[in-house]
Amino acid sequence: MKLLVDFNACIGCETCEAVCDFIHDGRPNIRVVFASNGVGVPINCRHCEEAPCMAVCPVNAITRDRDGAVIINQETCIGCLMCLSVCPFGAISYEPVVKVVYKCDMCAERRAKGLKPACHEMCPANAIYYGPGDGEEKRIKVAEVISKHL
Repeated sequence: MKLLVDFNACIGCETCEAVCDFIHDGRPNIRVVFASNGVGVPINCRHCEEAPCMAVCPVNAITRDRDGAVIINQETCIGCLMCLSVCPFGAISYEPVVKVVYKCDMCAERRAKGLKPACHEMCPANAIYYGPGDGEEKRIKVAEVISKHL
């Protein structure tokens, strides 16, 4: 399964960040940052097929679940920050109190109950796609490339 943001459809309302913050007890795994032109851009884990974070983790704390989400096991994480340094999207955050990293897990607890990720369900602009990698994924990836050049 894929979780992708269509930047051309995103209205920068920060609903995705707010619902993620609520679901994850004050630690949003998607963050809306604003470009110099005022356009809001959600930054989230892309759950890369060849995830560099998984490749560099010295304790194998980063794995992939049955739906394809890249998951960090915080019980195993040693807080070395190797994954944070190689993430091409800046989607991994550090929790200084417990000294571990965290990131989007595509709402693993919700998916275990048969629900979809909260950001996908709450986005008022339908800019967050969650589903199999099909034609929609290609359309959104083209939109990502276009958005990078705006």
